[in-house]
Amino acid sequence: MKLITQSMALLILALLIVPCTFAEDIAGSSDHPMVSRYDGSSITDYDFREFDEYEILLGKVKRDPDDPASKVAESSERLEGKITKISYYLPEDRSTLEVFRNYEDALKAAGFEILFTCSNNDCGGRDFNHKVVEYKHGFGDNYSEQRFLAAKLTRGEGDVYVSLYTVKNTSGGGPDRNHIYTQVDVIEIAPMQEAMVTVDANAMAEEIFETGSISIYGILFDFDKADIKPESAATIKEIATLLNNNPNLKLFIVGHTDNKGSLDYNTNLSQQRAEAVVGVLVSDHGIKSTRVTPKGLGFLAPVASNSSEEGRAKNRRVELVEY
Repeated sequence: MKLITQSMALLILALLIVPCTFAEDIAGSSDHPMVSRYDGSSITDYDFREFDEYEILLGKVKRDPDDPASKVAESSERLEGKITKISYYLPEDRSTLEVFRNYEDALKAAGFEILFTCSNNDCGGRDFNHKVVEYKHGFGDNYSEQRFLAAKLTRGEGDVYVSLYTVKNTSGGGPDRNHIYTQVDVIEIAPMQEAMVTVDANAMAEEIFETGSISIYGILFDFDKADIKPESAATIKEIATLLNNNPNLKLFIVGHTDNKGSLDYNTNLSQQRAEAVVGVLVSDHGIKSTRVTPKGLGFLAPVASNSSEEGRAKNRRVELVEY
């Protein structure tokens, strides 16, 4: 097999067996330790992020009937964790099927579960091509020969997902025409390292009585859900103390999200999260429901640009608004 894919436990053995003599790679790039390259290929693009969001495609892509310029997958899953994206340039004398089967077999051998596969028009043609990878050399508008798989490895220290997309460059000319390009994205699910600072009740009161509201970042939820994480308990307790210390105070508990996903989806999610916080205040801390009103605004009231992960993190918050 030309492609070597190993779990972390077998990485050292793999390095001993396979000579690492590859064609020229772009500076600062490297193979992912769990999914190495097809023999003879070189890295043309590389992006690593310690923690970010990722939508892994699990179904055919088509145009949104309400917004023809937008491409949506029939099924997908939004992930958070460590993300590595690698683009490979392969020899001309290989086929997309050969490359695809090598990766597929190697992933299965390493314990990955194949979640979804498709090829050519069954993926969604040009719409899939534009959705699965950013428009760049070797990939853009090459969909007559395209193959894709999504895979998952379940493990105790955090699940690992792989998005594999391979195409033949038939739309471009020059020396790269008819070469194979492969995109390997690896998403390692792990909690973000956070230095949480709990704002106490007195600080909340000071800010609210001065400005009318305060943004709270110490209430965390499971990804894409309204389930409150246990580490949020201290912050919610301080909100209850704030209300007990100020018996005439009434608050809107407002949920905010970033702009990943549709407005309707995020509005509903933020409403559910606000309701979850109110539920804990009422059931666990004895706060009267007439004093706390949940409201979800989705991404309609950002405090930073959603164009960066730093900005999106600032926008994902719970806000206390006096009324």
